[in-house]
Amino acid sequence: MGRSRLTIILLGALCIVGLYFDFFYQPASEDTPSMSLRFSWVGIPACASTSLPFQLGGVPTGTKYLSFMMTDLNAPSFHHGGSTIPFSGNYVSQGTIAYTGPCPPGGQRHNYRWSVQALDAAGKTLAKASAEATFPP
Repeated sequence: MGRSRLTIILLGALCIVGLYFDFFYQPASEDTPSMSLRFSWVGIPACASTSLPFQLGGVPTGTKYLSFMMTDLNAPSFHHGGSTIPFSGNYVSQGTIAYTGPCPPGGQRHNYRWSVQALDAAGKTLAKASAEATFPP
């Protein structure tokens, strides 16, 4: 095997490892364990406040509430809000969260971050997660 071919294979392997950590690695904070959060903007109209569905993983035992918040990373001073809902499982249905929907200026795409905290009955944070995606998809 030639040196250039080996270099290409090694670079390809490094790219795959880099993509794995970019998409799946969520460092845990020292104070709270991490959980996972997934969502998609598909089917959500622009400028509407219909919340999207969410899929959670690693929700800790003792979770009574989930507190959601959305941030526009391109306009972080705009308050999109979110809401706190009772925890009833790892799937949160479309339309469950109250917030101001994504509405980037005409022809633009913005990057949005959804954050969620798992809370116990007293409101103490048990775990946190966040996920980002561009809108429109």
